[in-house]
Amino acid sequence: MSQMAESRPRGRPKSFHDKTAENTIQSLDRALMILKVVSEAGGLTLSELAARTEQSAPTVYRVLTTLQTHGFVEMEEPGQLWHVGGGAYRVGSQFLRRTKVVERARQPMDRLMRETGETANLGVEMRDQVLFLAQVETHETIRAFFAPGTLSPMHASGIGKALLAWYPEARVRAIAARGLARFTAQSLAEEPALIADLARIRSRGFAIDDEERTDGMRCVAAPIFNAHGEPVAGLSVSGPTFRLTADRAAGIGAEVRRAADEVTLATGGRMP
Repeated sequence: MSQMAESRPRGRPKSFHDKTAENTIQSLDRALMILKVVSEAGGLTLSELAARTEQSAPTVYRVLTTLQTHGFVEMEEPGQLWHVGGGAYRVGSQFLRRTKVVERARQPMDRLMRETGETANLGVEMRDQVLFLAQVETHETIRAFFAPGTLSPMHASGIGKALLAWYPEARVRAIAARGLARFTAQSLAEEPALIADLARIRSRGFAIDDEERTDGMRCVAAPIFNAHGEPVAGLSVSGPTFRLTADRAAGIGAEVRRAADEVTLATGGRMP
């Protein structure tokens, strides 16, 4: 009997009465339940998660650290708040491939990349940040790269500003009140500067991230609207400033806006 017990860790078949498989399923069920609660909230502490899931704090913490290892959740240091992570998106992106906006944006993005010679991107808003869903990379050696699941602050992103420009002003001010980080000398880290730039974006129909997130990189973006005329996603073209010059950005902006409008119409949306 002792020999059989010692042999099990080496992978030999277990007896019919062994409950390990059942326990493993229960553990998985618990982890998925906790992940679902995290994904539906705007950030929860460990104690809040334990209360909502009716699990002990040590149990919830072990699940969270396991999920964190795989990128499914992440902890925001200020306040010790747990949020859903990019790893969950990367798994869920298999489903997103079937959604209309990702599917309908593929050809316009490919065309933008070929016409401009720069990387084309598709993103949506998630918790006051831009979540990149898809990308068509340029063949140039020096290029912009945003892996699916990458998050970027809205005020320092072409797509983010393209969405903000058509958000209600109260929502924009609420986002700004939570903090506008400065990444470069060009970052719009003050609310009045951001509000003024959003007005220019609405006037010309597209946004420009002019080295506001990364020195030496420029991005041009336009929003995609749903059936209610609300901005729900954005298309952009990104590249190094020595190729995507300020003068060239205006012409590319018109191309990006046409592509975004094409996706809006293809998905049943309407321009406001």
